[in-house]
Amino acid sequence: MRALVQRVAEAAVRVDGETIGEIGAGLLVLICAMEGDTEEQSAYLTRKTSKMRIFRDEAGKMNRSVLDQGGAVLVVSQFTLAADTRSGNRPGFSTAARPELGKQLYLDFVERLKNDGLKVATGEFGADMKVSLVNDGPVTIWIDTNQT
Repeated sequence: MRALVQRVAEAAVRVDGETIGEIGAGLLVLICAMEGDTEEQSAYLTRKTSKMRIFRDEAGKMNRSVLDQGGAVLVVSQFTLAADTRSGNRPGFSTAARPELGKQLYLDFVERLKNDGLKVATGEFGADMKVSLVNDGPVTIWIDTNQT
């Protein structure tokens, strides 16, 4: 699985002009399941996301996790994270998981975050979404479970 994790002051996702998910301070996680991914990758990604120390402590150092902060997470599916740009000018997406597997792993990731005690908001899998955010820092981290 691939994720782009952004520390945010706030974030929201809209579908057809209606806000369907929003958070204050926390993380915006854009997530993509890759062909062949399993719940094992989802579990790994959950641990990395919830425990990643990218929030400032009292000394101003990035030493606290979203769990430590009591922050929230907005999870948005984004199959374009599977983009293969090595050839030509049009990205290919053949390495992304098929929609059924992608949705299953997306929902698994969301449930695991909730089970960790995090407040979680979501987008709508497969929908045309409009995402807005105020990136805090900015702090943006790329995680690919196949590169561990």
